[in-house]
Amino acid sequence: MQAERKLAVMQPYFLPYLGYFQLMAKADAFVAYDDVNFINRGWINRNRINVNGDAHLFTVPLRQASQNRLICDIEISEDNAWRTRLLKSIRQAYSRASEFPRVMPLLEQIIEHPARNLAEYVLHSLTTLRDHFALKTHIVATSRCYDNAHLRAQARIIDICRREQADVYVNSIGGTELYERAAFAEQGITLRFLNPVLKPHAGNGGAFLPGLSIVDVLMHNDPEAVADLLHAGTLS
Repeated sequence: MQAERKLAVMQPYFLPYLGYFQLMAKADAFVAYDDVNFINRGWINRNRINVNGDAHLFTVPLRQASQNRLICDIEISEDNAWRTRLLKSIRQAYSRASEFPRVMPLLEQIIEHPARNLAEYVLHSLTTLRDHFALKTHIVATSRCYDNAHLRAQARIIDICRREQADVYVNSIGGTELYERAAFAEQGITLRFLNPVLKPHAGNGGAFLPGLSIVDVLMHNDPEAVADLLHAGTLS
């Protein structure tokens, strides 16, 4: 019997939290939903790290970002100084973390990537981390390739599922109020939701702050522990 093909669709987030990658780990294909409107103060171009026991926000600066523009049409600031500052902040925050020597070169590769387009830059970070985690998930950037922008919300997701020949659509738990199982079932698609598992680990200053960037998880967990965490999420 052929295995079910699972699909997930998420906006591309920069160095997102563990739950984002738990969702990716559950999917055979992961659509980076980059041809939708940018969200100000969202997670597309920013996240948090642990600085002395406090959640510290870092941001990728953008040019003329607006909620009236698509993610894939937005450019990153031409001033590269932010990359240097971000790397310095990470070094200062995690220099004593157990996995710092192994993880820092990976983050340098991601943060120093020269792409100017926001979607391209974030997609590179996601594919780099996917490969680092040895996940087999195929990542697809929408960038208008589905030609279905006239559809909205649930209808567009269902259309993407059909085009990708998905049997199961896997969504984050926050989508329970957005999507209806019956609507997917009518198209022969099973709708399931990921319940993320964020296990505590020793953090900077001895404090565990759940929901921080994947940077925090990588710095405090060896590869075997990270692999266990990636597959800890459950589907309902």
